[in-house]
Amino acid sequence: MILPESFYTRKDVVKIAKELLGKVLVTKFDGVYTAGMIVETEAYAGITDKASHAFGNRRTARTEVMYMQGGTAYVYLCYGIHHLFNVVTNVKDVPHAVLIRAVEPVAGIEEMLIRRGKEKLQPSLTAGPGAMSVALGIHTWHTGMPLKGPELYIEEGRRIGNKEIVVATRVGVAYAMDDALRPYRFYIKGNKYVSKAKGV
Repeated sequence: MILPESFYTRKDVVKIAKELLGKVLVTKFDGVYTAGMIVETEAYAGITDKASHAFGNRRTARTEVMYMQGGTAYVYLCYGIHHLFNVVTNVKDVPHAVLIRAVEPVAGIEEMLIRRGKEKLQPSLTAGPGAMSVALGIHTWHTGMPLKGPELYIEEGRRIGNKEIVVATRVGVAYAMDDALRPYRFYIKGNKYVSKAKGV
């Protein structure tokens, strides 16, 4: 079942980031079906979070999508190379978002291998937000797309218990000073598709 809008429009972005673990991210672009179970996420708490693109109520052509209703895709280019996929949460004009950092391949693995230029299934196929987006065919032009299908959506997967969740700091946000220490990164303990990146 595709997650309803009500899943995304809740106020607690940290809770949503945790609950996205185990859900299945699906793409159906040009008739090609690929899917992966979400195994790593990071929460970004909008205007009060120095690590967020919307900190201080910053509104630009790129970040405007963050102010849309929860359940919208926010895809931006990092270092001019990596297309990073985020889920906008909360209600309109509250710019919360969850970065999806890694998935475990579930379907369309052959297509993922082609997209990534790899010959065999290994964790590096989808471990890390840039690699994951390439494998699933996600690009910046998908930003603003509602996550209710038919091309891009998240569906129910398996429930991940608190004992299976590792809580850590986010990756690559040292510039956020004290906010870099927020325990806003979550991943499934022992899952080999979790990225190798370290938090602060």
